[in-house]
Amino acid sequence: MVLMMAAGGGYSDGAQHSQTLWGTFAHLPGMKVVVPSNPYDAKGLMTAAIRSDDPVVFVFHKGVMGLGWMKKNRRSIGAVPEEPYEVPIGVARCARAGSDVTIVTLALSVHHALDVAEKLAVEGISVEVIDLRSLVPLDRDAIVESVRRTGRLIVVDEDYQSFGLSGEVIASVAERAPELLRHVSRVCVPDVPLPYASQARVRGAAHPRADRGGRAGRDGRQG
Repeated sequence: MVLMMAAGGGYSDGAQHSQTLWGTFAHLPGMKVVVPSNPYDAKGLMTAAIRSDDPVVFVFHKGVMGLGWMKKNRRSIGAVPEEPYEVPIGVARCARAGSDVTIVTLALSVHHALDVAEKLAVEGISVEVIDLRSLVPLDRDAIVESVRRTGRLIVVDEDYQSFGLSGEVIASVAERAPELLRHVSRVCVPDVPLPYASQARVRGAAHPRADRGGRAGRDGRQG
């Protein structure tokens, strides 16, 4: 069985329509949870989910999957092969290689992280971006290996900060190889109802957009 659901906010549709609850489903044992960031992975993960013998929660971010009222990121548009293929569930993707800071993220935040990485490269900061693609199973090995290369970890998540994915990602490194961590931080949604207000400064204070990610990247490099 595949349960498909939308997630993501930032377009003034009220708190109840703007939450990102993939962490809630990941917390419940017995289900796989996948969250694609691009069209290629969306098709491949859906194929893998349908063919899986386990129940799978397939979460798509409204800002990635082409809903007309949301602003598009140029990176979220791409060609999809017509022939069948699978993207393996539980395998993260290195979306950009780097040596100074690791950003671990998923869904629309992958594209924001890549935008941040491009800007910080001009400042001489090399950012590696890890696209989780799956929460359950979580590719902890990929997370640890990336931090082994950079020594610094930033988790960007459009879910709430407390009791969620960001803490689990950090724990994956802290429990396996704590000596690798020279810096760790999170860029998440604060533990408040998401604002309806359309003002950019209000939405920006809640959502982990590129400006917050950029500040975290600079702070991480200095740490």
